Amino acid sequence: MKKLFAEFFGTFWLVFGGCGSAVFAAGVPDIGIGLLGVALAFGLTVLTMAYAVGHISGGHFNPAVSFGLLAGGRFSAKDLIPYVVAQCLGALVAAGCLYVILSGSGAVDFSKPGAFATNFYGEAVYNGKAFSMGAAFLAEFLLTAFFLIVIMGATDKWANGKFAGIAIGLALTLIHLISIPITNTSVNPARSLSQAVFTGGLAMSQLWLFWVAPIAGGIVGGLIYKFLLQRDSTEVVAD
Repeated sequence: MKKLFAEFFGTFWLVFGGCGSAVFAAGVPDIGIGLLGVALAFGLTVLTMAYAVGHISGGHFNPAVSFGLLAGGRFSAKDLIPYVVAQCLGALVAAGCLYVILSGSGAVDFSKPGAFATNFYGEAVYNGKAFSMGAAFLAEFLLTAFFLIVIMGATDKWANGKFAGIAIGLALTLIHLISIPITNTSVNPARSLSQAVFTGGLAMSQLWLFWVAPIAGGIVGGLIYKFLLQRDSTEVVAD
């Protein structure tokens, strides 16, 4: 049960910190944190919770990570559904808190794509560019696959585990720097679900992509690391 609470609180922090920074701080005139700040916020949520509760649950905080680690042989199938449920609940509660806080400022308008830090495709939200469904799928797929490769490599028994949280947090920061202008960055179905539930409309109709692409990418990334990159116990690394 402690593992599930760790996943709940870890995912809560990811959504509250990452999406909260996008909702409240990204567009503030003169002192707003912008794209770089939001990307760092997401990375910092994972980095901090990796050290806070990662030793309890493994620090997934993301259904795509759980699926990927299962494919990579690092996670038990019996724990998959409980982890995903805990992650989704943590994300939903965090989004609910963000909604209450945002509502405290007055009327809330979720009519625009990307509102409330929702994910999207086919909409010209940033710089007048709209990316197609295929482009969005490929971006989410590739970025989640590489995220799993980083996670599995950083937490490998041959790696220096003390720095795993830093590598994983910085990887998520880089992912957001690349893909915020494309999809508002998901690579995490729980994070996409939580924001879409409170906005409905376009975000809910497009939610399928932000489940399918990250999970597929996570599985492929886990398999790539397991079969192409993971060292065998008998291997000797050359100097």
